[in-house]
Amino acid sequence: MITYEKVRENAGTYLLQAGKILDLKKTEVVYNSEWFKKMTFHDVIQLAAKMTVARMMERDDFTKRYSAGIPISVHEFIYPLMQGYDSIMVKSDVELGGTDQLFSLLVGRDMQRDAGVEPQVALTTPLLEGIDGNKKMSKSLGNYIGVTETPTEMFGKAMSIPDNLMHKYFELATDLSIKEINHLLNVHIHPRASKVSLAKSIVQRYHDKKDAEAAAAEFDRIFKEHELPDKIPDVEISDGELTDGKIWVVRLIVLCGFAATNGEARRLVQQGGVSINNNSVTDPTLNIELKNDMVLKVGKRRFARIVIKR
Repeated sequence: MITYEKVRENAGTYLLQAGKILDLKKTEVVYNSEWFKKMTFHDVIQLAAKMTVARMMERDDFTKRYSAGIPISVHEFIYPLMQGYDSIMVKSDVELGGTDQLFSLLVGRDMQRDAGVEPQVALTTPLLEGIDGNKKMSKSLGNYIGVTETPTEMFGKAMSIPDNLMHKYFELATDLSIKEINHLLNVHIHPRASKVSLAKSIVQRYHDKKDAEAAAAEFDRIFKEHELPDKIPDVEISDGELTDGKIWVVRLIVLCGFAATNGEARRLVQQGGVSINNNSVTDPTLNIELKNDMVLKVGKRRFARIVIKR
């Protein structure tokens, strides 16, 4: 569980993302703490009485976890009830969610009906697999394209989408019609050309056409012509981190923010995803003689230009 202050901080980032789609000047934002903070334990018991265990077990993931012997905490049963109560309090006409939220959306309808409020329309959207092509897109899994990311980062991630998912990404992540999508996928013999069109469409939606064209050019420069990006962020490394002018490559990766732990950085090196000045680094025990303006590359799209701070 996280603090109230952390919840408000996280909500701010959600608003930045929503603002890419919605006009925030016309958007009303409410926090359900406005009503839940006032609830007594008696109120919670009354809320819990609105639902039977049998009905709660109709939720697909609860059924699967129960059958597999995976524990389900009592407080997890409260979540759909809280969501349904939110619908009552904001007098929701339509609630939007992924197909995995259908149970909670329908609970909201039932609770509204019991409260004498006209039941909301439950509008669901398909779930989108992440750029790894396996599980649904998730920040925690690292397989996502963030709507507030830079055009270059967006474009690069979109170019890694598996070919078999291109139609789904076109349909769910762009404004193109089905007719336009089918034309794009059929007119190009090579799937890379279709993927470039997809990546440009995604970038243009959250930025603009100029940014999309620049991101495409940057991608070609890095991956086709093997050149460096136009803009590489500087990362300061204190000379106190150096021993005789050298630094452990794993430590350098962590200091540049490309790995959270030494273990993660070591794996990146062992997997062949690290280079310095375009020279591959595969030995995780290596100590590098560090100099200003060296360029560290981790993975396909992450770069840092080294600045030694005296």
